[in-house]
Amino acid sequence: MTWGDARHAEASMTAKRRGLAEQRAARGYSQEEFAALLGVATSTVVRWEGGHSTPRPYQRPKIAKLLGVTAADLDGFLVAVTTVTPQDIPIPASLGDPDDMRRRDLLGLLAATGALITLPEPLASASARQESATVFETGEAMIEHLWQVYGLTDDKSTVYPVIRHQLALLAKSLVEVRSEIDRKRLRMQVGNLYQLAGELFFDARDDALSAHCYTLAANAAKEARMYDLWACAMTRHAYVELYADRAASAAPLLSAASNIARRGDSTLSTRYWVSAVQAEVHAALGDVDACSRALDTAEEVHTLDGQLHHGGWLRFDGSRLCEERGACYVTLGRPDLAEEALASALAQELSPRRRGAVLADLATLGAHRGDIDQLVHYADQALTVAGQTHSGYVGAKLHGLRSRLAGLPADTRISELHEKIAALPSAA
Repeated sequence: MTWGDARHAEASMTAKRRGLAEQRAARGYSQEEFAALLGVATSTVVRWEGGHSTPRPYQRPKIAKLLGVTAADLDGFLVAVTTVTPQDIPIPASLGDPDDMRRRDLLGLLAATGALITLPEPLASASARQESATVFETGEAMIEHLWQVYGLTDDKSTVYPVIRHQLALLAKSLVEVRSEIDRKRLRMQVGNLYQLAGELFFDARDDALSAHCYTLAANAAKEARMYDLWACAMTRHAYVELYADRAASAAPLLSAASNIARRGDSTLSTRYWVSAVQAEVHAALGDVDACSRALDTAEEVHTLDGQLHHGGWLRFDGSRLCEERGACYVTLGRPDLAEEALASALAQELSPRRRGAVLADLATLGAHRGDIDQLVHYADQALTVAGQTHSGYVGAKLHGLRSRLAGLPADTRISELHEKIAALPSAA
């Protein structure tokens, strides 16, 4: 490509990008309004119009509709943006899909770490063990910090590179530590950090990878004889089964977690969190009485004094019980009980992910009652949250709502809502 060709291509790209922005403005949308209608962040629209990224295939029909253009016209706006990489710099086909490469890389690390957890003695030299000492000593503080960052971040996937780096350091340290006391501390760190990795992939709806992470976390906690840590890993694994519509498979995991938690610290909230998740499983299985008993047991967390949790792998303090109770009643088809609990939850200060889940449950209530105004009002808000956070957890809630739309009266708003939910990424 000559310099003149490059200048011509750059001018063409600029015109295309300007056309996209002008077409939006001509339809009367600000960038913020356009983003809200599409369920994406405003910064995403800015990147599209600046030529730094392109919409995903499932987003394009909606964009074309909002702009009043055909799909071919829209492709004309965007085609130059997709050719930002110079053609004279080949991309080897052997590299494969980056997400798939990342997934295979983590699976390899999972297998290696799992093999190292049970090593009885260090295999590395004294100099190598000394080299890893700093990493080992700072690991606990780093993992605690990562949990805090994860909780504050809307798009959870942005935390992955740091988590991946720390996981690799832990695997290396498992080979190098000398004493059994230090090995126990490292196993605790593995059980802790792999639960965070599992949460990240659960939110991305990669069920297989999150289940692998939770299994390794449970094994590491078991080796360290940290019963609360172990029970929490088992509970998180049960969530994977529950939200994959396999509640019957989640039940034995939670039964085991409950037994393990009884051997843990009675001043912590672990056993009550297990009961709260058991309530959701009982609801999914249609057992009203068992669900009510489990919720009542979970409420007993309020009788504990002192520090119930630490904000990392154990975060349950009972503040989520309103939304969890509401979700159970939605599943059981009891809108009279669900609405009060969900309204109480929505009045609290919630993270975007939790708020999106409550909004999706309130939309489901609207569908159950045949109240289209309520359904659309809450579903649109939940879709906005799903677009801004890219949360697969909220997306899964909304995908579950789709099955309830078929029996509702014909209404253009229902058709549009169905299309919006269909455009969300499906489970990995």
